[in-house]
Amino acid sequence: MDAFGFVVIGRNEGRRLAACLDSVRTYGVPILYVDSASDDGSPELAEQMGAIVVRMDPSRPMNASRGRQEGCTALLEHFPKCQFVQFIDGDCVLAPGWVEAALPFMTEHRASAVVCGRRFEAYPHASIYNCLCDEEWNTPCGKVEASGGDALMRIDALNAVGSFDPTLMASEEPELAARLRSAGWEIWRIDVPMTEHDAAIFSYRAYWRRSLRGGFGLWQAWRRTSKLKKPINGRALLSAVSWVVLMPLVLLGLVALLRSPAVLLAIPVIYSLQIARMAARKGLTDWHSWRTSSLVLSVKSAELIGAARALLWNRQQSAVEYKRR
Repeated sequence: MDAFGFVVIGRNEGRRLAACLDSVRTYGVPILYVDSASDDGSPELAEQMGAIVVRMDPSRPMNASRGRQEGCTALLEHFPKCQFVQFIDGDCVLAPGWVEAALPFMTEHRASAVVCGRRFEAYPHASIYNCLCDEEWNTPCGKVEASGGDALMRIDALNAVGSFDPTLMASEEPELAARLRSAGWEIWRIDVPMTEHDAAIFSYRAYWRRSLRGGFGLWQAWRRTSKLKKPINGRALLSAVSWVVLMPLVLLGLVALLRSPAVLLAIPVIYSLQIARMAARKGLTDWHSWRTSSLVLSVKSAELIGAARALLWNRQQSAVEYKRR
């Protein structure tokens, strides 16, 4: 425990931040809270709860990646003997027993740079968007390609590859994982509850904005890793381009070639078949799978808009906010 610390990041999380800090301070190890210009008293709350507060300079673009990078730097400045850091978002609560399972795993697996567990939603039935987030976190265990934002990381590994890229708006964990794997490190997900997350997404507009931010990060991270043996996000970007741009263009080309506007009637058929293909993974008789598949396909345009903004503007921006307080 002397070689272990927490880095918590957040912006205007309010009660969620209090619950997060309450769940981690029981270990009696260093806690660094990195605040992204909150105006709800979050920094003061964190100080009252025993955390060392790092206030990010709002004159520079703020995002989760920058928060984790600055938090880890500050942790090592205050506690240079730290060997492991548990990153956790301020809207999450640490699950009991996670640290007791993750630290021994890291000490036994010397090649592991990152270990994460099961992240689950606090209120998955509060909205279909929360439910989608819960399903997004539920990924297979074992050696994996990337972790999420909540994870235990080996500081030597972070130092070896340069830690988080503070210019990324999103997709920062897969980008870091790609560099770690390229350097010979391993990423693991173990079958242990890790954090309870409060997505608090209750509208399509919020879900759209989350996807817009994700698309920006998809392009940024693909560009950063394009020279590695295994660049990331290529398939996701191709999927967005295919369904939002290429498919309509092909059909419009057929209309011009055949001189038959009736070809456009194929658009709802093709997209319905794609939704059915996606829904079939969970079962065609499950109405929920049809709803979620429709939503995932519908925000492909948001992802593409975000990626296009990253391509055309080619400058660092603060992360898009989507969650209500």
